[in-house]
Amino acid sequence: MIEFINEEIATEVIKEAASHGADFAEVFCQYRTVTQIRFEEGKVQDISSGIDCGAGVRAVKGDLAAFAHTDILERAQLLKAASAVSEALKYATGSVAISPQSSSVTPPVVKETGTGNHDPRKVVEILRQCDEEARSQGKEIKQVTVVHAEATEHFLIANSLGEITRDAVERTRFVIQVIASRDGENQTGQETAGSLLGRAFYDSVDVVRLAREAATRALTMLDAKPSPAGRMPVVVNAGTGGVLIHEACGHGMELDQVLKGASVYAGKEGQKVASSLVTVADDPTIFGLWGSYSLDDEGTPSSETILIENGRLVGFLSGRHEAMRSGRISSGNGRRQSYKHVPIPRMSNTFIKAGTATHDEIISSTRKGIFARKLGGGQVDPVTGDYVFSVMEGYTIEKGELGYPVRGAVLIGNGPRTLEMMEAVGNNLSWEIGTCGKDGQSVPVGTGCPTLRIAELTVGGTET
Repeated sequence: MIEFINEEIATEVIKEAASHGADFAEVFCQYRTVTQIRFEEGKVQDISSGIDCGAGVRAVKGDLAAFAHTDILERAQLLKAASAVSEALKYATGSVAISPQSSSVTPPVVKETGTGNHDPRKVVEILRQCDEEARSQGKEIKQVTVVHAEATEHFLIANSLGEITRDAVERTRFVIQVIASRDGENQTGQETAGSLLGRAFYDSVDVVRLAREAATRALTMLDAKPSPAGRMPVVVNAGTGGVLIHEACGHGMELDQVLKGASVYAGKEGQKVASSLVTVADDPTIFGLWGSYSLDDEGTPSSETILIENGRLVGFLSGRHEAMRSGRISSGNGRRQSYKHVPIPRMSNTFIKAGTATHDEIISSTRKGIFARKLGGGQVDPVTGDYVFSVMEGYTIEKGELGYPVRGAVLIGNGPRTLEMMEAVGNNLSWEIGTCGKDGQSVPVGTGCPTLRIAELTVGGTET
């Protein structure tokens, strides 16, 4: 484990940060190494690496929080940051009740950490295989970009409650983007994978298959027809629909949004907000998953939080300050991008739990509609839950069977309303990974769902 500051200095820093009557103070130290390899046009185009190290100091008094950071882990600099935090709260009023967090022990989300970086020669060879596999799918494949990224992070957190925690995590991410071209028209296929498995990542994930799928998607979309438009049933493929739940609903269940009145779910705890088929959870304890962690960035042990149970809103995601302000116990979702950022409530692995229907049953029982095999980017209003998502790969459904591929389709709806209109939930839970942005911070997240059917959505299309 990387050694940061000793407990004596940490105690001194915390004492200084709380010297003007703060209810709570903490110091967060981090040491992170990152490496990225980009393979394009049949060769390595770029290899980059770096180290980032520093500490953030935070103090809380009532509804207010003050924060400062430094990239120099020396006593004088840390005390300077702590003094700035203390001065910022000098005239603050009010207080919040402080209580220690749960002492429950979270099962490890990985078998081991600190196993070292991937062998770059082996990684380059794997990226080369992916490039060749993608190009072999057809002469219309014109561009292939494959990226490997890895990060190893060690951190230490100490606070005014006397709690001191240490942890380490390794994340590996793989991205392949393929462009197919015909008669001046371009179509893109992309696949992404990631985990906390360290060097075991490429033994556990078949990235060559992902390269083939990305290339096949790009080629398929060259033959796609303009999408029909109008209100119709939509079947969303397992895994890919998780991003819709994350963006359109999940942010509204983060407690800071609720306390600000910026969430459509404010004041609805205990009420029915979704179909009785729907149970939504956030779980950072899932072994090896990209968005998992044993401790959040405030040192709170991670645990599963049920947000919606059989259609009823039963919980929110919180960090320590939001929990203090509302008389709750932190759910273990206080996360930050780095030591330079203040922790805020964030999702980890957010998903709809599996139901009982099979994928084929859901398709065959849909008389007419759209099947979204792969969703792309989108835009969401976090206050209302209104969203627009593009369909990267889609098909028509006619009389219970998949029809021709369509392009240009967009799904237009409202998150809470979409949850209410879920009329089929599959038994095939699957996951995708991503990076979630909020308040200028990005953190790794997992999104999951089984195959879903939404009774009716507005589909924007290009069919004339």
